[in-house]
Amino acid sequence: MTEKKNKTSVLVVDYGMGNIRSIHNALVRLGCEVKTSDRAEDILLADAIILPGVGAFGEAMENITIRNIATPLSEAVKRGVPLLGICLGMQLLADTSEEHGKKKGLSLIPGEVQRMQVTADLRLPHIGWNTIKLGQPSSLFDGVEEGDSFYFVHSYHFVGDTQNIVATTNHGGEIVAAVQYKNVLGVQFHPERSQNKGFILLNNFISFARDKISKTSK
Repeated sequence: MTEKKNKTSVLVVDYGMGNIRSIHNALVRLGCEVKTSDRAEDILLADAIILPGVGAFGEAMENITIRNIATPLSEAVKRGVPLLGICLGMQLLADTSEEHGKKKGLSLIPGEVQRMQVTADLRLPHIGWNTIKLGQPSSLFDGVEEGDSFYFVHSYHFVGDTQNIVATTNHGGEIVAAVQYKNVLGVQFHPERSQNKGFILLNNFISFARDKISKTSK
């Protein structure tokens, strides 16, 4: 009999636009088996998936389309594999984005990505540390308290159903900082750049994945 691995297998999706190295290093520190790939077979074999992202929504979706990544991501999610979108990766989970004209997303969480509206005294992009307000309960934020800070870099934000919003922040008004729809999660900030609290959040995602694995293996 083959001995089961103790480590969680995490696939970091590489579609050419993401802060992959620091995410990879953080996951290794958590004891995960980490692979970076755009191959369908790797996506489908992973215990958990992280979709990173830095840049423009349209270019990201073009890269995902060219590399035929959307279908295996959808298939993995339908099978119950936990997926975490980070920054642009979270926005890609939505149905559409208005960045540089209306673009279709992955439609993994109902919602639309819109440009942030801020007053003249506020900077856009929204760059730097900002506090969060907790919304719907989620194990993703276990050990994180109301008012803790995370590192943001973005000009667009996710707009969706309040029942899927697990955290918000404020920059010229309340904006979504984190979402969850079943086994699909997203954070607008960069946990890999958010020091200890970001590390806690990534660990919570891995724990969420391990819990899913244990339930499906029974």
